Amino acid sequence: MKIFSSSKRRFFLVGCPRSGTTLLQSLLTAHPQVASFPESHFFRYLIPKHNTKRYKLGIASLEARIRFQEFLKEIDREDMLSYLSRFAIFQYQHIQAFLNVLDTTTQQQEKSIWIEKTPGHVRYVDYIEKYIKEVKFIHIIRNGTDVISSLYEVSRKYPQTWHEPWSIDKCINQWKQDVQISLSCQDKLNHVLVQYEQLVHNPALVLDKICDFINISFDEAMLENYTIATKKIVLENEPWKISVGEAIDNKNGQKFNKLFSSEQKSYILKHLEVVQKQIKSL
Repeated sequence: MKIFSSSKRRFFLVGCPRSGTTLLQSLLTAHPQVASFPESHFFRYLIPKHNTKRYKLGIASLEARIRFQEFLKEIDREDMLSYLSRFAIFQYQHIQAFLNVLDTTTQQQEKSIWIEKTPGHVRYVDYIEKYIKEVKFIHIIRNGTDVISSLYEVSRKYPQTWHEPWSIDKCINQWKQDVQISLSCQDKLNHVLVQYEQLVHNPALVLDKICDFINISFDEAMLENYTIATKKIVLENEPWKISVGEAIDNKNGQKFNKLFSSEQKSYILKHLEVVQKQIKSL
């Protein structure tokens, strides 16, 4: 069931967590035609566990309504609670309400495009495409050693938010699985893949490419005002994102060398080798 109105332009920015999604989102949000929001995690909470009656019948998870309400509070739009009928139980009804909130908010801001950025939505690409016609995706991919270092560090610094300190293997698997999903989409016309290293090396060039994909003109405001845009999309309970407001700088390799022993680094590099080669071919 497609629930997309072709007059709307909707984009999802996805990728493995700690890959630069917030930086790219900030740069794009600084464009005068683009609206964006804090991470919604909408689809993770929407879909019940597989092989359950709720899943087979297309009924939303028991957590879906609660998450919808929390998201409205985070974007200060609790006046839109009525967008999700109290009788809505199906997933498509929740998706329609979610889209209506983003569409209406974007229109009220006098913008023409919205970009929803939740890194984990990379794992729901097929599901999102199933329900939303003509939807488009922006993927960002970052060097594996840097992502793994960042995941390892941040999950130890904020274990409650990240649920637990992540093991090296969990960090490796997260990156490999997410990147492989992105790579599988590289030939689809409604997807564009961006490399983090290229973004920080030449942000104007990469942003121009993305703007062409979005069908808007590159605007210098993106590079001038992205630190202001960051304040609109980063919540107070996300302190690990605060560095996004700083000058664009490639710090690749610094955490990897600091956090891990020689043995650990060799182990990580061995398990990343195949996917890293695939990235180099982009």
